[in-house]
Amino acid sequence: MIRALKGVRHLHSSKVKRAVSELSVPVPWGEIRGQVWGPDGGHPVLCLHGWADNCGSFNTLIPLLPKECRYVAVDLSGHGLSSHLPPGVFYSYTEYAADIYRVVDALQLKKFSIIGHSMGGDIAGLFTALYPEMVDALVLLDAFGFLPTDPTEIPKVLRQGFDQLLQFENNTEEKKRVYTYERAVGRLLAANHSLSEQSVHILFERGLVQVEGGFVFSRDLRVNFKNIARLTVEQSLEMQSRIQASVLAVLADGGSDRIFSEPAQSKFTSMLLQCLRDRNHRVVTVPGDHHVHLNKPEVVAPFVSDFLRTKALSPSTSHKL
Repeated sequence: MIRALKGVRHLHSSKVKRAVSELSVPVPWGEIRGQVWGPDGGHPVLCLHGWADNCGSFNTLIPLLPKECRYVAVDLSGHGLSSHLPPGVFYSYTEYAADIYRVVDALQLKKFSIIGHSMGGDIAGLFTALYPEMVDALVLLDAFGFLPTDPTEIPKVLRQGFDQLLQFENNTEEKKRVYTYERAVGRLLAANHSLSEQSVHILFERGLVQVEGGFVFSRDLRVNFKNIARLTVEQSLEMQSRIQASVLAVLADGGSDRIFSEPAQSKFTSMLLQCLRDRNHRVVTVPGDHHVHLNKPEVVAPFVSDFLRTKALSPSTSHKL
């Protein structure tokens, strides 16, 4: 087992003060970073953030969840403090899912739960379908486990993804813009209306890097490009059928279904949710926006806590990091 934990620091907020260990897992292009909360012998729960966020997305929710768990919140590649992928490589859900396997393999996790928000929920759904024997409980936060694409749209999506990456590579003068802290806050608030200002400050603990003259965003600019690894609704339903874990989907009434970029996605996700219900999984809706788990974690925590206690925390599901 590798020595994956580095240092200890404390998070401070009006609600919580808890010790957090910094996580570093070596990968071929650098490292995947993150944070670990909870007791050494706690039941492992992997936490996967959404697009353009980082593992700070769980800083307000985890303190409200069962103390018997060991929460491993990772910065996905190209996000937060994790290394960026090598030049010329696309970011995709399949690449992220492979990274999750690298993390759990390094930590020698054989059985664990996953909490995934938005894109992190779709990565979690994919991983759980591919490795059903490893995941005992899956929590989707304003996510559907998969995000199908109309087959007629796939050629256009692929071309857009190719064009974006190639244009980026050909722009030799492409540099990260330097901001004052205040301007960076304003930019993120303007780009993401579901974030509160307090939540922006939390994400910026890992989302900004100080440089000469100000700050730059730590995430790789390439994460903004089209995800070219797409599934049709038929493929998504087949993958969903392979999930053996218990599933809880917590949807925000002002969340993901308001921001779909492709017209057919709303129809497809309704099919996915109905199939979850047909398989006796739980789907609940809470008041709030897409980042309700970060902005108002007390709204989400009771559902997630009850689910973890019921589906993951028992003498037969006690595993160590």
